[in-house]
Amino acid sequence: MIRKFAKDLKEEFSGYGLSAFTKDLMAGLTTCAVALPLALAFGVSSGATASAGLITAIIAGCLTCALGGAFYQISGPTGAMAAILMSLVATYGIQGVFAATFMAGILLILMGIFKVGRLASFIPGPVIAGFTSGIALIIALGQLDNFFGVTSVGSSTLEKIASYFTVGFSPKLTSILFGLCVIVFMFAYPKKWNAVMPSSLVSIILATAVCMIFDIDVPSVGAIPQTIISEDRFSLASLNLSQIGAFISPAISIAALGMIESLLCGASAGRMTGKMLDNDRELVAQGISNAVLPFFGGIPSTAAIARTSVAIKSGAKTRLAGILHAVFLLVSMLVLAPVMSRIPLASLAGVLIVTAWRMNEWETIGHIFKNRLITSMIVFSVTMVSTILFDLTVAIVIGIVLTLIVDRSLFPKKLSFGKGKKDKKAEE
Repeated sequence: MIRKFAKDLKEEFSGYGLSAFTKDLMAGLTTCAVALPLALAFGVSSGATASAGLITAIIAGCLTCALGGAFYQISGPTGAMAAILMSLVATYGIQGVFAATFMAGILLILMGIFKVGRLASFIPGPVIAGFTSGIALIIALGQLDNFFGVTSVGSSTLEKIASYFTVGFSPKLTSILFGLCVIVFMFAYPKKWNAVMPSSLVSIILATAVCMIFDIDVPSVGAIPQTIISEDRFSLASLNLSQIGAFISPAISIAALGMIESLLCGASAGRMTGKMLDNDRELVAQGISNAVLPFFGGIPSTAAIARTSVAIKSGAKTRLAGILHAVFLLVSMLVLAPVMSRIPLASLAGVLIVTAWRMNEWETIGHIFKNRLITSMIVFSVTMVSTILFDLTVAIVIGIVLTLIVDRSLFPKKLSFGKGKKDKKAEE
């Protein structure tokens, strides 16, 4: 693996010059513009903090890009991972997240070493679409507190929603207006302008500017430390051995999602670039990154399809583009932290609600229901509901077992990661 990595690096940077560096620089800057609002939003939505999301984007963006299975993979916090973390934070606190992330990192390294990644290629399409839609619903429902400016009670999304009826529900008009304006703005924003300035970043800039200029009283992100080493971070000494058993299940969920999301991202990006992802090396890189992140105060990371797509379409030539995107994020944290602390939480909620809508595989879902593929409809629906009621790993197991029972033909016939020529529209 090390020899192949050295060979790939030599080939990747062969003939590298000023022209290629300029393209990597611009791709890194453009990707940073997309990653910044998402890092803040996913940090908050996971139950951690905005700074934890930034730390994750910086550390993972640098480490995974440097060691990953292809030059184009951009890693950081994602909505799917945030959906898993919400209940984990509510149950075990942030230290529980750190412990589970560290364990998931070790699992991912072992998956890469023992070449487990290829098994993900056999997950049926309806199962992938089902848990993706389930995660999208969890993300959207998890933002109701920030969108309405209220505080709910409970460890799961459904419990929090139920508390609106038992504890009380008093929404703030200013929060609702900020959230609605962001949602409308992002859907109305011309697609061609996204290549220059992403709608998520523009909407957050405008919302923050309005909040600061008119001194509007609305819940905001709060203080963002100007450091990538958080005071609230993981240490092995704080790991309670008696609780390790409780973290095994969430660690497996984090590792499984990290593997699936990273390899799906690699498959999509591979079609765009014509360069195949080294699955095993990618998993090892993701594992190293996730094992290191808790010691800085970061949350789990995985490859992000939208950010990877932006980097490629912006002209990235080498993995230096991903590393530069992390450097730009670090500069943003050091310079803009006081301004970012004033970002209204409702505006981040609006961004995540739109992101959740877009991450659904609408083309696949439309094909399934338009053609009335009964078995696919059943597998999709059951997997989606299972994701909401249980967790990712349970949902995938249920989806695969159900597929074996109702229709084995839904399974892919061969490995497909990194193959193909057509680009596929994807969002996180």
